[in-house]
Amino acid sequence: MTSAEIREAFLRYFESQGHTRVASSSLVPANDPTLLFTNAGMNQFKDCFLGLDKRDYVRATSSQKCVRAGGKHNDLDNVGYTARHHTFFEMLGNFSFGDYFKRDAIRFAWEFLTSAQWLGLDQEKLYVTVYHTDDEAFDIWHKEIGLAAERIIRIGDNKGEKYASDNFWAMGDTGPCGPCSEIFYDHGAHIWGGLPGTAEEDGDRFIEIWNNVFMQFNRTADGVLHPLPAPSVDTGMGLERISAVLQHVNSNYEIDLFQDLLKAAAEIIGVELSQDVLNAAEEHKTIDYPASLKVVADHARSCCFLIADGVNPSNEGRGYVLRRIIRRAVRHGNKMGAQGTFFYKMLQPLIATMGEAYPQLAEQRQRIEATLIREEELFAKTLEQGLKLLEAELAQLSSKVIPGATVFKLYDTYGFPTDLTADIARERGFEIDEAGFEVEMAAQRQRARDAGKFAVDYNTLIKTDACTQFDGYEQTQGQGHIIAIYKDGEEVTALQEGDEAIIILDQTPFYAESGGQIGDTGFFKNEHGIFEVQDTKKSGKAIVHHGVLTMGSIATQQQVEATVQADLRAAISRNHSATHLLHAALRQILGSHVQQKGSLVASDVLRFDFAHDQPVSFEQLQQVERLVNQEVIANTAVQTELLDIESAKEKGAMMLFGEKYGDEVRVLTMGTLRDNKAFSIELCGGIHVRRTGDIGLFKITAESGVAAGVRRIEAITGSAALAWVQKTEADVQHINSLLKAQKDQTVDRVQAAVEQNSALQKQIEQLNQKLAHVQATELLSQVQTIADRSTLICSIPATDAKALRHLHDGIKSKLADAVIILIGVDGDKVSLIASVAKELTATLKAGDIIKHLATELGGKGGGKPDLAQGGAPLNEKLDSVVAELPAWLAR
Repeated sequence: MTSAEIREAFLRYFESQGHTRVASSSLVPANDPTLLFTNAGMNQFKDCFLGLDKRDYVRATSSQKCVRAGGKHNDLDNVGYTARHHTFFEMLGNFSFGDYFKRDAIRFAWEFLTSAQWLGLDQEKLYVTVYHTDDEAFDIWHKEIGLAAERIIRIGDNKGEKYASDNFWAMGDTGPCGPCSEIFYDHGAHIWGGLPGTAEEDGDRFIEIWNNVFMQFNRTADGVLHPLPAPSVDTGMGLERISAVLQHVNSNYEIDLFQDLLKAAAEIIGVELSQDVLNAAEEHKTIDYPASLKVVADHARSCCFLIADGVNPSNEGRGYVLRRIIRRAVRHGNKMGAQGTFFYKMLQPLIATMGEAYPQLAEQRQRIEATLIREEELFAKTLEQGLKLLEAELAQLSSKVIPGATVFKLYDTYGFPTDLTADIARERGFEIDEAGFEVEMAAQRQRARDAGKFAVDYNTLIKTDACTQFDGYEQTQGQGHIIAIYKDGEEVTALQEGDEAIIILDQTPFYAESGGQIGDTGFFKNEHGIFEVQDTKKSGKAIVHHGVLTMGSIATQQQVEATVQADLRAAISRNHSATHLLHAALRQILGSHVQQKGSLVASDVLRFDFAHDQPVSFEQLQQVERLVNQEVIANTAVQTELLDIESAKEKGAMMLFGEKYGDEVRVLTMGTLRDNKAFSIELCGGIHVRRTGDIGLFKITAESGVAAGVRRIEAITGSAALAWVQKTEADVQHINSLLKAQKDQTVDRVQAAVEQNSALQKQIEQLNQKLAHVQATELLSQVQTIADRSTLICSIPATDAKALRHLHDGIKSKLADAVIILIGVDGDKVSLIASVAKELTATLKAGDIIKHLATELGGKGGGKPDLAQGGAPLNEKLDSVVAELPAWLAR
């Protein structure tokens, strides 16, 4: 069976068992700060397991794309060198949300794997593990499935503490947890390795292909396990691993998903594969592909899918991980002889292999290729910078060993390959401190693991089955019954004055934070008390109102008058509608590649992040402003309608990939008609104006970059935009009064003032140079001999860094064979410069002098052996440090 056939068979089998097929979620987890990337099929169902979300189904099945290349789930360094490590993989899963439990989960897994109708695996090649105290699972496997007792392995707490086991799963330190039952496949005695629990378990003979997680308990902060009222099931089977089993190969890189990618990588890079390798590939025999080729093939999958899901290379977070993966792939390609930019060419064979299952690869082709090309070109420049840094470091070394910290800095900060550092070192007669480098790498890995540990107490999250009807699209006031109150995470029946709490109503006009739009504020009121609503959010199907009881008391079952702060709601509506017009205008002016990458819609500002590779010019921003304001002036009606997802697509509604859409969606249409299509058509559940003219005025206030390939525009509307224009006008009027200019003379007068200032600066510079020459002559009388070296140490008041350099150059021209140390004081800043004649640098280095001074003064600095500079804040230590400098130099 091909991998595509296996994927489809899995989903069809579980559909036949009453499961709802659910599409893979984005690799960027939605509203989950505990994850860097989606790394398991259960991620998108996390709120269901926590009781925070209720779906229309209690059984689900999916094929989830996953990435493990950062945080505590980091396989990056192993990829290419083992049979099964990948940065990107697909996880097949079936899930039960309080429906079936161990018996059915085990039965489903066994039937799908072994029955002739489905995969038909040889039962004699399968082994299972259970948690050592889970007699229930053991009995199901042994007595009901009929598996021999010796093929059921009990795994205890093998990770250092209670419930820390390969066969006990936990969502976190608290919350849902429970035992696991894993299924292993025996690849045969010709491959080294042993069963789970043995000394040889890390070998490749017995491979885990399926894991059944039984969410049976809730662990509280005191470590106690409490039985869950509705136990659930989370399972996972790696598509690549089961494909290797069914295609009779031992390595994942030999399955059909990788064969075309590996051959394409070889062709793109220019690696000639032997006829034996090509024949083996055709006959599905063991193929010994170069490790670097495997790296390129694997990394092409993760990089292209991450970019398609909106991740852009950067220096932090997800973007940093993506950058590392791209650079690792490029480095391995270069090792095999790749010339120029090549990595982006891997997208086309990837589309041919996986495009049918994941059409976003083709849809995002232009952006993926542009991102990969840009990043590869940037890496080439980075390598050049790294070489310069390495040359500088080698010039300062007093031994023939490059410190591990330096090697790590080149690797971690500049992406400079360690093996390339070693190669250059060997050419120059140096070697690298490998042990020191490994110490730095171990520290980095620990930081990555620590970054992957999130202290989330899942028991403090509000879990409710309540359902709130939202009726705030047309009104800002309404009646509602209090159906639940939570205080300090616990459900209560009443509140007293001063209590901070969360209140849930059966119906509410308050909009809950969603889609970038902030939650409404306002108040609840009845004859008993007043509750100030400070924020509104969602929890499952409930709308939760966060706030404080400011007067009286309030209790469940009471009816309240719910009033949204109308002026803020109106301002938010203006900004939200303007965001949609902005999105459409950007696509018209910059191109259809523009896609939303994040937004904030508040009452005072709108912020819009979008995919674009370069800064938006002032002229383009003006064009966007004009286009949006034309739509505002047109004052067309804003229309909303509920459509099924297919009808929305036919209407031309823009959809954001990675967002979850139900069967029925709310389509927002606004703006004038062009070619029988409205200016803006998007899916949106937010609050909007009734007519575009209600926006009043749209004004862009800022444009900036927030990550590689992502720009941000900030803007304002309505009265805020008018106030901004009036403030700008007032500023111009003030400038005119200072320059004694008329309105039409402002630019000319400012330009003339700037030119005059520039001319004066040049005159000052010339005078300073002459003054420095005079000062240099005067200072020569202060030369002293320290440790047999002619030395000049001077502190010069009212001298900035630039003037200090001029003074140094003047002295140097008259005092060539000496040590010169100058300290300039300008306001609260101290500037430092030191030079050492080249013939003296064997015993004294300028960089060491500056590092000493800067360290003593609480500043920083450094440089070459013959010239160095630094700076520090002015403090009371300056005089004593300068006074002690001759003694330090003598030592």
